Amino acid sequence: MTDFTPFSALIGGLIIGFSALALLILNGKIAGISGIFAQVFDKYPIRSSWQVFFILGVIIGPLLVMPIGFSLPQQIDLSWPAIIVGAFLVGFGSRYGSGCTSGHGICGIGRFSIRSIYATLIFMSSAIVTVFFIRHIFGAF
Repeated sequence: MTDFTPFSALIGGLIIGFSALALLILNGKIAGISGIFAQVFDKYPIRSSWQVFFILGVIIGPLLVMPIGFSLPQQIDLSWPAIIVGAFLVGFGSRYGSGCTSGHGICGIGRFSIRSIYATLIFMSSAIVTVFFIRHIFGAF
């Protein structure tokens, strides 16, 4: 871990938590990124625009905070095939698991959902095992 920034991580986590809570209280919706993303592209014509604005906010948000000192990664140490395979696996896993880390990990645990707690434990365990194998067994990165 070379770029550990606890202050900005804390601020970002608080903003994500408050945003998920606001969406739940004000709109009655769960802030699961994969579900919202799927709803945008599953329905044509799009009947509800809040999902489109949510996705646009996820994309534009980091660009808006750059002038106040936050930055995006300048370099990604992965090849395009690795990124594409990883994206496919994330999409498959979130569809197969009925949600992603944001839906289960942030919103589900916040609602004390047993299913989301188990799902998040499986996500985190899988991530730890995957990183161990990739870094220590295969020697990549």
